[in-house]
Amino acid sequence: MLKFYFNGSPNPSKVGLFLAEAGIPYEGVPVDTRRGDQFKPEIVALNPNAKVPIIDDNGVIVFDSNAILLYLAEKHGKFLPADTPNNRAQLLSWLMFVATGVGPYSGQAVHFRHFAPEKIKYANDRYQYEAKRHFGILDQHLATHRYMVGNTYTIVDMDVWGWARMIPFILGDDAWATMPNLKRLHDEIMARPAAKEALALKDRHAFKTEMDDEAKRNMFKHIAAN
Repeated sequence: MLKFYFNGSPNPSKVGLFLAEAGIPYEGVPVDTRRGDQFKPEIVALNPNAKVPIIDDNGVIVFDSNAILLYLAEKHGKFLPADTPNNRAQLLSWLMFVATGVGPYSGQAVHFRHFAPEKIKYANDRYQYEAKRHFGILDQHLATHRYMVGNTYTIVDMDVWGWARMIPFILGDDAWATMPNLKRLHDEIMARPAAKEALALKDRHAFKTEMDDEAKRNMFKHIAAN
């Protein structure tokens, strides 16, 4: 049976959504990053970058949420657009846009907005601006497309949803007002039973919630190193 190493953060949530949508049975393995579980030898052996999500598909190891979504979609033939060169190009382009833009800038925006030990205006302004710019590109695209790749619900929409559901935490409570098209997609996916199942997975485990000194040491290694 497939093993799914996860926590409740955006990237594992995308994979949880796909597994629920596709009805793939799996064993969930919680990895509590605030307690430092990601640095256990058995996790690092699967992903040298010591991050989740990871899947172990009967000995086939895949890490990074975008790689996992593409691997599972192609293996099971689910949640892919019609097989045309243009659709394939769009699928890969938007997956990489989330992987290299939306995710990293959103993560840094969250860090400097909520967790940085000192408030650095330049850093906060830069990452807030870039996160909002990337989400704005998605919103603009969705103004003329029902889904990210044509009229088909695909892994790209799942990929976008993983981060979009965090927009109030990333950018502030009023951010949705400027992104009605992205909000439409977000709300549609949130209403799906699979989304509720994916988000409920974290509630089955007692993940650490306190952002205390232990959590900061485990999540922000550069702070501990200094």
